[in-house]
Amino acid sequence: MTTQPLLALVNGRVLGDHGPREGLAVLVKGERSVAIAAADDPRVANAQQHDLQGRLLLPGFIDVQVNGGGGLLFNAAPTVETLRGIAAAHRKFGTTGFLPTLITDTAEVMFAALAAVNAAIEEGVPGVLGIHVEGPFLATARKGIHDAHLFRQPTADDLAALTVGNRGVVMLTLAPERVPLDAIRQLNAAGVIVVAGHTAADYATTRTALDAGIRGFTHLYNAMTPLGSREPGVVGAALDDPHSWCGLIVDGHHVDPVALRIAIAAKARGKSVLVTDAMPPVGADRPDYVLNGQTIVARDGVCQSDDGVLAGSALDMASAVRNAVNMLGLPLAEASRMASSYPAAWIGLERTQGHLVAGQRADFAILDDDLTVRETWIGGIATSYD
Repeated sequence: MTTQPLLALVNGRVLGDHGPREGLAVLVKGERSVAIAAADDPRVANAQQHDLQGRLLLPGFIDVQVNGGGGLLFNAAPTVETLRGIAAAHRKFGTTGFLPTLITDTAEVMFAALAAVNAAIEEGVPGVLGIHVEGPFLATARKGIHDAHLFRQPTADDLAALTVGNRGVVMLTLAPERVPLDAIRQLNAAGVIVVAGHTAADYATTRTALDAGIRGFTHLYNAMTPLGSREPGVVGAALDDPHSWCGLIVDGHHVDPVALRIAIAAKARGKSVLVTDAMPPVGADRPDYVLNGQTIVARDGVCQSDDGVLAGSALDMASAVRNAVNMLGLPLAEASRMASSYPAAWIGLERTQGHLVAGQRADFAILDDDLTVRETWIGGIATSYD
């Protein structure tokens, strides 16, 4: 059996809880980090060395909402090859783990998407952690770009497909007023991460669903009832609940920065998560794609239909982190956690991913000072973008 060599990532600035730190090396063996050591640690001198050229070393980003990238849309072709292409496109932006996201479609397409993700994980496609099924159990009044003609209530076959035999994480976005509480309890008990989104529920209905097993909110503020003075709505329930997570699209278009800062301040630390809701233009030369028979064009970073409905985003995770720092005024360390350790905790992978500690997967994003990604490491294997 071949012994795996010890590798030392040196001459970088390792992002800690209080900012970047110099004089440290990250030791990697195979797929795992072995230690964060002082640069003069004897193990560093005896290891193969990889020079980071003074760049920032962050935990790899984890994105729980990725519809597409690299010109590919998961709904259009729910196959392993599509997942491989989407993963490669987002890897350029520091994403080392993601949930390919299927928006509302037919039952046949949903089952095919589940099978494709299972096959991709079995084949070891880098970065694929599971699946996010966004719909079709949603509310017409808050449909967004989804095709409301395909909305329905979950059947026994749906519940079986979502809860049995899946290899990775399964996240499901639903409208709590459209799904029986017993189904939410069943999904939650089976390990499905049930989240609320595209919902017209009031506060009381949402609060009851949280008690039944809702664990988060998809793209907070968007496609849900707002916070009002006399009716707190879904947004109020999300901000009031100390245990749930909220996905935030920090692109300057989906939500005003002031509203984002308010949400982050209201939630317990660790419960606000950066997501992209990315569509095919991310990592692609073409700005257009077809969704639900409509041609969507990304203009100035905004993906919209002809009638002005937002259709996902052209956001990548490196830009989301950059925006969290520059647009929201967050420290880089906190923005990084919102893109790594916090989403890892949301999907139950905090013991293996999302942190720069010994024993976790060697998943890293190497960035310049302007937060442009120069290298991405997944499971100890580097890809350079210099």
